[in-house]
Amino acid sequence: MRLEKALPILSWSREYNRGTLISDLLAAIIVTIMLIPQSLAYALLAGLPAEVGLYASMLPLIAYGLLGSSRSLSVGPVAVVSLMTASAIGALGPLSGDEYLAAATLLALLSGAFLLLMGVFRLGFLANFLSHPVIAGFITASGILIACSQLRHILGIDAHGETLPSLLSSLLAELGNTNPYTLAIGLPVLSFLFWARNGLKRLLLTFGLSDYSATLLSKTGPIFGVIISSVAAAVFQLDERQVALVGFVPQGLPALAMPELSQSLWQELWLSAIFISIIGFVESVSVGHTLAAKKRQKISPNQELLGLGAANIASSVSGGFPVTGGFARSVVNFDAGAETPAAGIFTAIGIALAAIFLTPLLAYLPKATLAATIIVAVLALIDLSIVKKAWNYDRSDFIAVVTTITLTLLVGVEAGVACGVFASLTLHLYKTSQPHMAVVGEVPGTEHYRNINRHRVITHDEILSLRIDESLYFANAGFIEDRIYALLEDYPHTRHVILMCTAVNEIDLSALDALESINQRLKERDIRLHLSELKGPVMDVLKKTDFLGQLSGQVHLSQHLAVSTIIAAGKKPDTGSAPDWSI
Repeated sequence: MRLEKALPILSWSREYNRGTLISDLLAAIIVTIMLIPQSLAYALLAGLPAEVGLYASMLPLIAYGLLGSSRSLSVGPVAVVSLMTASAIGALGPLSGDEYLAAATLLALLSGAFLLLMGVFRLGFLANFLSHPVIAGFITASGILIACSQLRHILGIDAHGETLPSLLSSLLAELGNTNPYTLAIGLPVLSFLFWARNGLKRLLLTFGLSDYSATLLSKTGPIFGVIISSVAAAVFQLDERQVALVGFVPQGLPALAMPELSQSLWQELWLSAIFISIIGFVESVSVGHTLAAKKRQKISPNQELLGLGAANIASSVSGGFPVTGGFARSVVNFDAGAETPAAGIFTAIGIALAAIFLTPLLAYLPKATLAATIIVAVLALIDLSIVKKAWNYDRSDFIAVVTTITLTLLVGVEAGVACGVFASLTLHLYKTSQPHMAVVGEVPGTEHYRNINRHRVITHDEILSLRIDESLYFANAGFIEDRIYALLEDYPHTRHVILMCTAVNEIDLSALDALESINQRLKERDIRLHLSELKGPVMDVLKKTDFLGQLSGQVHLSQHLAVSTIIAAGKKPDTGSAPDWSI
């Protein structure tokens, strides 16, 4: 059983049959057709030769198929990770083609090693520090940067920049040098791809295809753009018109070799590798969870770390760059009927066949076509509605989203996601440092206690019932202490303070010191401190201390029992009775 968890292939291969094989093969054919132009395009986005995109779509799929826990996830180059790769290597300064490729393969190796390390130590929970608003904001900003960066290929101009202002200023400065022939290729392909997202499906339906078939075939729209624009470039000899073409693409499979472990290089890339790993992991797991839920399946985040780590190492030794599970290709893989990770392995074989037999045909492929493919793909990632949603729901999330988007656009991708995470954690600490505390009373006719400002409740002058809606720890211990003393000024007749601890999951040492101080100061004012509804694990920790022995009041099973006990004792509990610690 433990071996099956480490190697999921041992589990799903036992159920493999002819029907599953056919489903996986059909899915592989569809995904392969879709993946060829995408792989070429994302290599271009990462600043690498087109064939590197193919190399990054072979062994990684096989490695993930052996170790990954998702049965539908399709691994390979994706837009955001490609942008982060370009940003990380671009920060190294001017590099030759071979040096740039060496840096990309080393980045994949470092990313894979970090993911494997996280998987071995079961650290998948660390991805939880990236909140959904931060990820959504980062992907949106990255989509904007990617789309703008590809406009230079559509226009046929030389424009560069790592941030939105530098990109836009460079594009505007070079706008007068637009190549009309490149634009004549790029705009029609761009328009066609936008139309193909919805219009191609409707057209196929008019020819009598089923909705399922039309949906799948409409995903292959980019391949038509590739074929038509390549034929046009060859027939009209557009290379003589200064139209940038992919050019010579080496035919065959990549040579397998470990990246050169240059100390100076990995020291400059390790931090970028960590960012790429975490972003890729979060994106992959979110896609995997979504698809698995549709078939009532489960994925293991820690196993995903191992699968993605192996995929990145496989990419590095086969001349590729960092990869992860892609949303678009995974959805197509799922919709095409993939039943097991074998579909990804078959896709890798299809990509390998394309690298062996089809690469000579790519020489006339315009880079404008690949840029159009990227633009259409990433615009689907841009979701500015997250800003309004965050504003309406929670100001802290809004600040995190805006911080992430703004800094990603103005400073860069790594700074954007780092500051987004920092903002999220800082705002979380701020919110929990000032927890909501409500004075509660009994809802008439029930044993429930609710906020006196929201409900008509029964209260008692000598009893202050206070609900704390947060765990007690170092950041909020002082706030809670000050809040209790301030409330006692508003309720001068109080003789008993009951802390209702329904939402308290933890009390750390700093908070325990604060409780001891509160207990002592209340005792000096002849006010007893009681606790109610303590959870078992919290009670277990308190039993290890002297606090319960010093407590002036009692620990009660419920808030209702606490109030009832105090009232039944004539509002003066028997000082000789021992607190009830049996919770």
